[in-house]
Amino acid sequence: MSAFPIEDMSKTYIEHSMVIDNFVIKIGNQMKDSLCRVFSDGVQYQWKENNDRVIIPDVSIMCNIRDRKNVSFTGVPRFVMEVLSDATESYDRNEKMDIYRNVGVSEYWIADWRKKQVEIYMFDWKDDDTSYSYLFKTITKENKEDLQMVMFPDFEISFDELFRLD
Repeated sequence: MSAFPIEDMSKTYIEHSMVIDNFVIKIGNQMKDSLCRVFSDGVQYQWKENNDRVIIPDVSIMCNIRDRKNVSFTGVPRFVMEVLSDATESYDRNEKMDIYRNVGVSEYWIADWRKKQVEIYMFDWKDDDTSYSYLFKTITKENKEDLQMVMFPDFEISFDELFRLD
């Protein structure tokens, strides 16, 4: 059972899906010869660290697609992106970020199509094995040339490609 009611997703604008599609198509084409795959929303993850509750990221990059239990991945993606909407913003910024940090996702993007902004968060571990997150970089129109995946530096999507909404 998802912790987020599915009916709330009906308030999502088409632009939300367009940003997801832009990323998946552009990065997916570059990854086709690698061991990793990019997935859009609809792919489920289920981790014991999250009490086996199902989580569905907007975008994830998974490098070990054999880590599965039925229809859900049990492995941890190295990259996750959530695209904000009015209905999901608080959940994406708080509960989902905590879940991704706790399970060991390395890089987390929060993309806001309304503001045309990407916040890049990195997750790391302290000496006492507790995880923490930090804002690595915020990308806007003013510094759009700095948009770069940290965990996958060989794969590229430009700011304008990500936020192309026509």
